[in-house]
Amino acid sequence: MRCGTVGIRRGFDHSEWLRNTTRFIARSPIARPHSLEPAMNHVSASRRAFLQTSAGLAAAGAAGICFPWTQSAVASASPNARPRLASIGVGGMGKGDARGHRRFADIVAICDVDRRHAEQAKADERINAPGAELYGDYRRVLDRNDVDVVSIATPDHWHVKIAIEALEAGKHIFCQKPLTLTLEENQLVRAACRKHKGRVFFIGTQQRSSRDKFLRAINMVQQGLLGDIRKVTVGINGSPTGGPFKTSDVPSPLDWDSWLGQAPKVDYIAERCHGKFRWWYEYSGGKFTDWGAHHIDIASWALNELGEGQGPVEIDGTDANHPVDYKDGYATVTDSFNTSHDFAVKCRFASGVQMVVESRGDNGILFEGSKGRIFVNRSKITGVPIEENWDKDVYGPEQLTELFKGKPAEGHKDNFYRCISEGGLPVSDVFSHLQVMNSCHLCSIAARLQRKIQWDPATETIVGDPLAASLAAREQRKGYEILKV
Repeated sequence: MRCGTVGIRRGFDHSEWLRNTTRFIARSPIARPHSLEPAMNHVSASRRAFLQTSAGLAAAGAAGICFPWTQSAVASASPNARPRLASIGVGGMGKGDARGHRRFADIVAICDVDRRHAEQAKADERINAPGAELYGDYRRVLDRNDVDVVSIATPDHWHVKIAIEALEAGKHIFCQKPLTLTLEENQLVRAACRKHKGRVFFIGTQQRSSRDKFLRAINMVQQGLLGDIRKVTVGINGSPTGGPFKTSDVPSPLDWDSWLGQAPKVDYIAERCHGKFRWWYEYSGGKFTDWGAHHIDIASWALNELGEGQGPVEIDGTDANHPVDYKDGYATVTDSFNTSHDFAVKCRFASGVQMVVESRGDNGILFEGSKGRIFVNRSKITGVPIEENWDKDVYGPEQLTELFKGKPAEGHKDNFYRCISEGGLPVSDVFSHLQVMNSCHLCSIAARLQRKIQWDPATETIVGDPLAASLAAREQRKGYEILKV
C-alpha cells in the first residue's frame, strides 16, 4: 500500500471483492462471531496429504522439504506441487513482490483494504493471477488451508500483527521491511518465530542479495582488508516536509478504519495514506526505518553486530530536527508530516566503533578503517581498496556461500523458496533483521527526544530514562491489538 491510487477498472465485478470481504465487526483474530463466513477450502486430497506431511516436518523443527527446488522445477511443477501464495497489501511494493513471487508460486488470493489496489493487482498481466480471489480482510485469507505462503506488503504498522497471525496459521512469510513499528514489536515477533520454528520468515531487504556491491563491501570489512574499523557513516536522507494538510472524505473503495489499524483514530488526510504514510511516526519511523532498514542493516552486518545481545550501547540524538514542534517525544500537531528531516544520530558500540546515521551526506555507507575506506550504495562501490582489488583472492563463491548461510548466492526470492524447500535460515532472516530494527527504533527515539540515551543490548531495555523507555511501545487501538504468543 505505498503508491497512489487510480480509478476503478471498468467492467470489474466488484461483488466478488465484497463477497470475500468481512468488515471488522469483530476484531479478535481468535474469537470471531459465528456469523462470519467459513474459511475457504480448496484443497484436493493429494494436496491435503502433501500439506499434512509438510506440517509434520515443521513440527519437527525443520522448514520441511515442501516443494521441488530450482526455479525451472517450480515453474514446471504441477499445481499440487507449487506453493500457493496470498498477497496481502498490493500497492506499489505489493504489486512488485507479487510479480516476483509469480515465478515460484501460484497466487490464489489478493487482499487489500483499498479495493482499487486489489482490482488492479488481479488485472496486472505480470502478476498473472486471473483466478485469484479478492479480499478486504486478511483474516479470511489466513483461514484458507490451501494457502502456503503469504506476502505482506501493507503499511509498516500492520506488518507484525498480520505476520504473527500468519505464523499461527502455519504460513511461510515474505514480509517487506521495516518489519516492526516499535521495540516491543521486535520482541513479540521474535517470540512468535521461536514458537513456529518450522516456518520460513523472510524480510524484503534486497540489498542482502547484492553480490557486486553490498556483499562485496561486507566481505571486505569482515576479511579485515580495511584494518580496524573506526567509523561508519550511514547516509539515509531526510524525510520530506509538508503540511498543514486538509482533511477530506474517505475514498469509497478504502476502508480507512481498517487501514489505521492499531494507530489512533483520526480523520482522513490523503497525505497520511498511500505512498506517504512513512512520514508519520504513527505508522512508521521515517527515514530511520525506511532507508535505515537497508543501510543500517548492511553496516551492522559488516561490523558483526547482528547477533542477539549485540547492537549500540549509546545513541545520541541531540543533533536532530523535526518539521513540527515536539513535546515528550510526540508531535504537537496532527496535520503535517512529523518524522525527522535533518539529523546526525551518533551510535556507539561496545567495541568503540561509531556509526553515524545522517540525512546530510550522500545516500549510502562509508566504512573508514585504519588501512583504507570504501563507500557503497545501490549504484556504486568506490575507494582505493576497490580500485586496486584488494579482495581479489578472498571474494568468491566460498565467501558468498558463507554470507548466504551455506546456500548458493542467488536472487532474493530464489533464496526464500529454496529455504522453504530445503530448510535453513534465509539470507534475509527475521532474527538478524530484528537486531537492525532495534538500532533503527533507537535512532528514532533519540531523535524525537533530541538527547542521548543508553541501551542495554542484553536485556533490550533503555536504561536510566523513563520517558525514552516509554517510547519503546505504543498503545494499540482496541480491537487491533497484536497477538502475544
